[in-house]
Amino acid sequence: MKNLFTRFALIPVLLLSVLAGCSSGSGSDSSEKDEAQQPILIEGPMPIEAEKFAERLEDVEEEKSGTFVFYKGTVDGYPVIVSKTGKGMENTAAATAVAIEKYDPAAIINQGTSGGHDPDLHVFDIVLGKRTTNLGSLKTSDIDEGQGIESTEWKPMDLMASEGSAGEDPNAEKIRYYKGDEELLAAANSVKDTYRKGKVVEGTIGSADVWNNEFDRINWFHEKYGTSVEEMEGAAAAQIAKAYDVPFLGIRILSNNKTNDGEYNPDTAAANQEYVYEVVKEYISTLSKK
Repeated sequence: MKNLFTRFALIPVLLLSVLAGCSSGSGSDSSEKDEAQQPILIEGPMPIEAEKFAERLEDVEEEKSGTFVFYKGTVDGYPVIVSKTGKGMENTAAATAVAIEKYDPAAIINQGTSGGHDPDLHVFDIVLGKRTTNLGSLKTSDIDEGQGIESTEWKPMDLMASEGSAGEDPNAEKIRYYKGDEELLAAANSVKDTYRKGKVVEGTIGSADVWNNEFDRINWFHEKYGTSVEEMEGAAAAQIAKAYDVPFLGIRILSNNKTNDGEYNPDTAAANQEYVYEVVKEYISTLSKK
């Protein structure tokens, strides 16, 4: 009887061990699946720059956080989130941080329209951000009252150079470039032949809460910073992505170009989203091979 009792007593223990093993295995599989299915985040400042892409998603759900709108869906069965960030550096930085904290994206593409700085680029051409930089982080000249304003003498100020005062640190008087992720760049370059409304080139995207219409100032940025285009969001997103170590790429289409009289065309926003959609599909295919 004692042996029989002992055997029955062991049954619950054995069952618990088996269940614990199954639970542990299931948790590991779930963790691996979640890691493999980190969403790709696509950012666009305005409705015209975000909602056309959102319309391409399948099984879309809309979520809001503050004023920021996120469209959650899939592309080829893979999770993709479109974020309508709002215009400007502050909105974009906040929206990017919120999205990273909420959704833990595998990669971020900040896309939309831009103004040309390079006379060799025309309306509907697309620039892949091999580099992105902040054009609004500047240190003015030390000029006394009545001596005027010498904006071409202003120096770049790298706010990430030190934890002290960037204005007093000579090492901060340099241009900070955020490099585009190599795998995202490779995906974008591999599908550029699908885009037939203009050319697709690698270049430097400049960002600031400033709308430059002065021809000579545009040329100054083009020569000093090497900018291909300017917009108002990309560098802020790139900075936050770097802080979280999330792969990032800016993709900007020229909606106008003052340097060669290229007039504004609102249809460029939709054209850019069509191309970015192809980039996302290609990038998804590379993720599935890992």
